[in-house]
Amino acid sequence: MNRPHIVLITADELRKDGLSCYGNEAIRTPNLDRLAGESLMFERAYTNSPWCLPSRCAIATGRLPHNNGAYSNFRECRMGQEVPTLFSELKRGGYRTSVFGKCHFIPVKYAETRKDKTLPYDDYRDYYMSLGIDDLCLQDGKLVSAWHYDDYSKELEAHGHLQAYRDAAWNKETQKVYPSPLPKEWHPDSWVGRKAAEYIASYDGQEPLFTWVSFSGPHYPFDAPADYYDKVDMSRAQPRHVKQGEFDPESRIHHTSYHGPGRIDGSAAAPDRACKNFSDEYWDTLTRNYFANIVQIDEYIGCILDAVKARFGDNVLIIFTADHGEMLGHHGIWGKNNCAYEDVWNVPLLVQYPGEKEHVRLDEKVMLVDIMPTCLKAAQLPPVVSDGDDFKHIAAQGGHPYVICEGEGFAAISDGETKYIQVNKPDENFAELVHLPQDPYEFDNAVEAPEHAARLFRLQRKLAEVFMQNILA
Repeated sequence: MNRPHIVLITADELRKDGLSCYGNEAIRTPNLDRLAGESLMFERAYTNSPWCLPSRCAIATGRLPHNNGAYSNFRECRMGQEVPTLFSELKRGGYRTSVFGKCHFIPVKYAETRKDKTLPYDDYRDYYMSLGIDDLCLQDGKLVSAWHYDDYSKELEAHGHLQAYRDAAWNKETQKVYPSPLPKEWHPDSWVGRKAAEYIASYDGQEPLFTWVSFSGPHYPFDAPADYYDKVDMSRAQPRHVKQGEFDPESRIHHTSYHGPGRIDGSAAAPDRACKNFSDEYWDTLTRNYFANIVQIDEYIGCILDAVKARFGDNVLIIFTADHGEMLGHHGIWGKNNCAYEDVWNVPLLVQYPGEKEHVRLDEKVMLVDIMPTCLKAAQLPPVVSDGDDFKHIAAQGGHPYVICEGEGFAAISDGETKYIQVNKPDENFAELVHLPQDPYEFDNAVEAPEHAARLFRLQRKLAEVFMQNILA
């Protein structure tokens, strides 16, 4: 068999249980269900960061954020020039490389955005192309496209839709929950899915193709087209897991997000900047819009999968995952910042190897840094320095003994039963321990519990080893 084509599909901020194949009874995701039925389906796949940028750079390099240089959504940082990427290695190995949708490999200058003006974005586009991307169709995030002229916003303007899109994005009264003001085919996720499917269907290059289809949804703003609302049955949605008084202690990481004054994610949009002030009606509407956006994305994934099969047959490696999850009202908050809850850390992962269509559910722990080694092995290319491994190989070894999640001033480690989280930032110093067999919904902080002292010490020591590994090598 010739070297396979490789199609990586990601959604942004997608909970694992947002898909019907992973148990969501409020919606149907028939196209991802179809892929799951012919794939390795991982129950314990973990992102390496709860933030978009570090997670995406971990995917693109196979290295943890502290090892690749890109560790923050906000601080100026980027992947080291010496660090190989999926794009550079596959391109060097004879592949045509392409991206449709969101890159977000360097921080957006949020402080420079203007309500009255859409700003140039050419420098970002040029940087992305410099990583080894041959063909780029850029929609770099729902809000980014309102702030900057990426490829999507340029087309919106040419068709008379940009102002309506910008007005909705800048409207703070909606608290980031509203129906898309655009015709559904112009919603960013529809646009990305359509462009990717058209490109794949018409691909006539002699080289094997690597394409990363990177949807911006269901990341906030929760702006699904109203056409998809009737696809959601909220009577079948699982209840939010909330414990009264969970964040009362000021020692809890999300104390200010819940009680105020918070600065990030849901708390930034909440009345008095406190998520506790959101009404039940607000949570229901947010959840409905979030699920509706997933239905929309699944529809376009169906178009992409049909194009892939028609153009490439079975000689293709297909990977579907998410950069991280979303709290979605569980624990009374939404977003993902500083989150190591399973809601955010544990992501969906479907892997269909070339020529294979057997459905296998796997419980071994894997990480998103395993994507690059998996792609290089499938492409019959030599491995590069990585913190990951081929999915099949690591699963056969029993999975990773520990999984790591990190970002600026944040680190978490889990052995699958117990997880340790620490936050060290200016004015923020927290430590939490959760023992999942005793506390499956992760309500309580057991960091000072004597019965868990040995577990705490072991995880702290291992986490220190992970961060010191390159220094001591």
